[in-house]
Amino acid sequence: MSELINSIAKSNESAAGPDGVYYQFLRHLPESCLHTFPTIFNIWTTGAILPSWREATVVPIPKPGKDPSDPSNYRPTALTSCLCKTLERMVNDRLVHVLESRNLLSNVQCGFRKDHSTLDHLVRLETFIARKK
Repeated sequence: MSELINSIAKSNESAAGPDGVYYQFLRHLPESCLHTFPTIFNIWTTGAILPSWREATVVPIPKPGKDPSDPSNYRPTALTSCLCKTLERMVNDRLVHVLESRNLLSNVQCGFRKDHSTLDHLVRLETFIARKK
């Protein structure tokens, strides 16, 4: 249950997907309602995903500083189910935990890792160049 609560707490205030469920709604559910979510989420282990979780509403977002009358100055953003994103976050957290705890990622893999930065690569490159001089 704590895994689910943490996943919901990590969410931002993004818009609802086609199912109309907002994170704000999930945050205010009583714990008695949250107990049904693991059963729903465990369906994914069978390879089945709810059809509504496969849908997205695409919203055009104008690029900053560009002419809004030109359609090429928009970027598409897909709004997907907050419930599905919560499940995806839980699965991702589990995978990251396994990869990190078992040292399955290379030391030079810095992107998208906690306590790592692309600046780490710049420091390595700078050190490498300095040693070659």
